[in-house]
Amino acid sequence: MKFCSNCGEEVRHEIPPGDNRARYCCASCGTIHYQNPTVVLGTIPMWGERVLLCRRAIEPRYGYWTLPAGFMENGETVTEGAMRETLEETGASIELGDLFSVLDVPHVRQVHMFFRARLRDEHLDPGAETLEERLFAEEEIPWDALAFRTVEYTLRRYFEDRHKGSFDMHVAAIHPRTRPTAP
Repeated sequence: MKFCSNCGEEVRHEIPPGDNRARYCCASCGTIHYQNPTVVLGTIPMWGERVLLCRRAIEPRYGYWTLPAGFMENGETVTEGAMRETLEETGASIELGDLFSVLDVPHVRQVHMFFRARLRDEHLDPGAETLEERLFAEEEIPWDALAFRTVEYTLRRYFEDRHKGSFDMHVAAIHPRTRPTAP
């Protein structure tokens, strides 16, 4: 950041009084520009034993498979955002379940949250960000063609939990070129 979005003057990267982290600060108007992680919300939509995946029609990872997910919007709750993203990307009507995974992705300043969900019917209508969508049985999942490590982590934990007969809440951190770690 070079200029203040409040007054247009130059900003400095410094630790403001009473803080412990460097922030972009405007000496002219006093605005402190906080930069915080972005929240990504999604679902694990199930129809019986099959999970609904979308093939991405946008970058990053164009053409790769993912769970329906996207950025939280201002003015919405995490549950509203997860349901909106699922509807936008798949056209699916869902019944939202419990929060399943919360994944810190610090190297891209994001937090990913996935909820379990049940499709209300098989009517699907892919949105503009989806090339195609498909219901996959566990053994059919294209593991090598998944778009994001957060999606792989979430799906692997989902199927592990399903096999053991109970679902846990999963919290982990995803770091570049490493395996996810519990906090």
